Amino acid sequence: MNIAETTKRRDLASRPVPVLARLPRTVYARAEQMQRKAATVAHAHDWVQFSYASQGVLQVQTHQGLFIAPPQWAILIPQQLVHSVVNAPRTEIRSLYIATPALQDLGGACRVLEVSPLLREMIRHFATLPVEYAEEGADGRLVQVLLDQIHAAPQAALRLPWPEDERLRAWCRHLLDVPDAPLQLAQWSQELGVSERTLGRWFQRQTQMSFRQWRQRARLLAALPQLQDLQSVTEVALVCGYDSTSAFIAAFRQLFGRTPGQLLRAAAA
Repeated sequence: MNIAETTKRRDLASRPVPVLARLPRTVYARAEQMQRKAATVAHAHDWVQFSYASQGVLQVQTHQGLFIAPPQWAILIPQQLVHSVVNAPRTEIRSLYIATPALQDLGGACRVLEVSPLLREMIRHFATLPVEYAEEGADGRLVQVLLDQIHAAPQAALRLPWPEDERLRAWCRHLLDVPDAPLQLAQWSQELGVSERTLGRWFQRQTQMSFRQWRQRARLLAALPQLQDLQSVTEVALVCGYDSTSAFIAAFRQLFGRTPGQLLRAAAA
């Protein structure tokens, strides 16, 4: 997948990537307030990145898929993984850059992690410390507990895998951009010259999900920025292809563990 192309949209502003020769300490905090929807170019870091939005929604795209995080979650990006970041309008970002030895065994894939109230407040407090905080004493102990909390944070299934086949990826990008679009399996199988059953096996093997499972998750993830923009649940359900609000709420609860209203109230709190 060409990440630069997938994040290039007419409504996106450009978000600069910070240039750092090295990290001044084991953990470095960067705070941003983004009023407009914006995206970075594809890039990689020499350190681990923990991207958290205290308000708004963050999306990280890699060659593996799309990872999305509203305020109760954050995205952990391994060292040297090429990625781009898209933020929704009115997003407050609190990124932590972490020296790689401090977080071992991350593997090569992003993770979406649940941010507990304790971890959230620790991130906020750490952002107030000097860049070159004292590594010995209270600040150093705070950083160690902060790293322990990140390491222990439970993972969430807020990931949308991309298939390896570029033709299927193009189809998936269309379904993500137009959540209420029909699957049109017959049309795609005809264009690819295979049966619908074979097409389904290809997709399952490459994404570990069926077409319908993938589309449902795509619709629910696409709903997050719209809900954060304070659109009504009914409007969002219709835009995302659901015939009834109750079906949308049930599917939303199954994936996120809470209803849209509960998610918004928790974010506001």
